[in-house]
Amino acid sequence: MKKVRTVEWKNGRVVMLDQRLLPNREVYRIYKDPKDVIAAIRDLVVRGAPAIGVSAAMGLALGAQKLPKDRFAKEFEKLCRAFAAARPTAVNLFWAIERMRRLVEANGQLSVETLRKMLEAEAIAIYREDLDANRRLSEFGAELLPSKGTVLTHCNAGGLATAGIGTALGVILAARDAGKKLSVFADETRPVLQGARLTAWELKKARAPVTVITDNMAGHFMQQGMIDAVVVGTDRTAANGDVANKIGTYAVAVLAARHGIPFYVAAPTTSIDLNCPDGSKIPIEERAADEVSHFHGKPSTPKGVKVANPAFDVTPAKLVTAIITENGVAKGGYKRNLAKLVRASGPVAPAAPRKRTKAR
Repeated sequence: MKKVRTVEWKNGRVVMLDQRLLPNREVYRIYKDPKDVIAAIRDLVVRGAPAIGVSAAMGLALGAQKLPKDRFAKEFEKLCRAFAAARPTAVNLFWAIERMRRLVEANGQLSVETLRKMLEAEAIAIYREDLDANRRLSEFGAELLPSKGTVLTHCNAGGLATAGIGTALGVILAARDAGKKLSVFADETRPVLQGARLTAWELKKARAPVTVITDNMAGHFMQQGMIDAVVVGTDRTAANGDVANKIGTYAVAVLAARHGIPFYVAAPTTSIDLNCPDGSKIPIEERAADEVSHFHGKPSTPKGVKVANPAFDVTPAKLVTAIITENGVAKGGYKRNLAKLVRASGPVAPAAPRKRTKAR
């Protein structure tokens, strides 16, 4: 499986594939200013929890290059807070920021030039760790899928959402590469169409059979016995196993439970927030109304009608068959088992904002 080049560090710059333009145009943006990296995260140039974390780490390394030496620590902290305000739900963002912040705090006695080099090395390490986590998670998850059949996925949790081969799509493609005969139903995923635009694009490039369906078709195909498993990603999983993922995921989980279909969540440990006790404490980003009220810049709803646009919903742990991580698979007993899997990777992810946040 060839990974998608979602975000990279090249010659002291951050390079991102602009996902807003897919599938029609494949354009790479080069960022020289950390403020532009923040805007790229906020405006969905890059998206997906792992990719957001990697992008933030690289953006902080980029910003460190230009911070004044006499106020380096103070200005770096300001930069950390600016990145933290970009998007509220994906815990990988806060995990990456805290990891970079701790590096500066622990090495304050060193020269600024040394700190800049260390921050760059740390950002690259976070990138490489995500590559490895994707690979191992995908191998664990592939074992759970049937030898043949159809897998439904919601939103995009492929290479475009990570630095590597993806989480949910990584599981599906690893199973395919292991010889399993699988096809994919990809929910279109309103309102930004990450499934129709991004998941279908990735699977086509991987030469994997994919059929795009509208979000409200999933129940019909389950009723017809045409879906054998569901695999989704996650932007934040609480300590008890409640899962925040793209809006519409909860409805898919309810339908899967009704029809006795396994519902799997691909969750790198960086997306598991042990400081968040349950899903009710996960902040849900409310995005701009025009994502719903307009299509390709043209109104699709009557002028003046109110629009609600939460970007995520929470699926209760009791609807989740298993949570797949790079350190193994948790099947129930999530509070205990997720803690073991996370701690096998090192420091626990830091606490992040809890209140409902309007991003823009």
